[in-house]
Amino acid sequence: MPTVVRSLPSDEAEGLLGLARDLAEGELAPRAEEMEARAEFPREVFRTLGKAGLLGLPYEEEYGGGAQPYEVYLQVIEELAHGWLAVGLGVSVHTLSCFPLSAFGTAEQKQRWLPDMVGGELLGAYCLSESESGSDAAALTTRAVRDGDDYVVDGAKAWVTHGGHADFYNLMVRTGAPGAKGISCLLAEADTAGLTPQPPERKMGMRSSHTATIRLDGARIPADRLLADEGQGFRIAMSALDGGRLGISACAVGVAQAALDTAVAYAKERKQFGQRIADFQGLSFLLADMATQVEAARALYLSVARLRDSGKPFGPQAAMSKLFCTDMAMRVATDAVQVLGGYGYVEDFPAERYLREAKILQIVEGTNQVQRVVIGRSLTSP
Repeated sequence: MPTVVRSLPSDEAEGLLGLARDLAEGELAPRAEEMEARAEFPREVFRTLGKAGLLGLPYEEEYGGGAQPYEVYLQVIEELAHGWLAVGLGVSVHTLSCFPLSAFGTAEQKQRWLPDMVGGELLGAYCLSESESGSDAAALTTRAVRDGDDYVVDGAKAWVTHGGHADFYNLMVRTGAPGAKGISCLLAEADTAGLTPQPPERKMGMRSSHTATIRLDGARIPADRLLADEGQGFRIAMSALDGGRLGISACAVGVAQAALDTAVAYAKERKQFGQRIADFQGLSFLLADMATQVEAARALYLSVARLRDSGKPFGPQAAMSKLFCTDMAMRVATDAVQVLGGYGYVEDFPAERYLREAKILQIVEGTNQVQRVVIGRSLTSP
């Protein structure tokens, strides 16, 4: 199988990519099918990644992170997603969950909690969506009321990745008036009384990545776990999502590369009419188009990562990357099933799993319709 050609900024980055690739090929890919069939959450895998230093790559060394540029971190995500999307996406979600504290916490808060978070001792979850406020995130209704040294929180957060398995939850809650300016961010421990994960959703794909509603019934969260000031939660949430969308982009490229690899391997082995099906021009052109789309998507997410690394604005470009990469993954995964024919539709081959997994990537971290809204507004706003 052709090796992905990468340009990396350092020998350390080369080593990290090699480590991620070895883990993906040796530990993740061989277990993915069986654990997905059982919908088993791979908690021990995340502990292994934490010990390997792969759960806090873009964060400061001062707090136990890897201090790696985003372009390196995202390529690690891609390698992990190539082996098993539930793990690649899980690392992306964990990184997203560490962002509010890293970017908006006080020095005291970061010193207290961030080392265990980025070091992998604590697995994170990010709670923004609700059953009635998905794309319209500013309409959330989960409320936090100050009571002495605590906030008392009531409501429910929906579609929480790692729900029921996370050690900490970033809760976007309403502390003020309706709208974006009334939202704040609280960092809650998983064992908070009144914080109750519900049974995981029964999903089409990515079943090992558990998604659940988190109910909050009089949950008391210490006021020192407020990140930034009251009313800053929506800004925190949107800032986190810009980076999170790049994580999803890398996941999409990883899944698409895996689907392409499967299709190429099959086309080289399968014979019809006395020759390999790879030698038929119609199928060869299909594979060529798939490969070109994967390369284009990889180039796009890396170009946006470099904008982020250089400190330049990248929000609209992150939306473009998420939109393009995930739509690409869906096309490539669909074409991979077609290359395999009937075998692409059965669970004996991974192509059908890649198709089911690619679909969710067009939805999470903001649907692709929302990405188009973000992009359109960036073009037409005064």
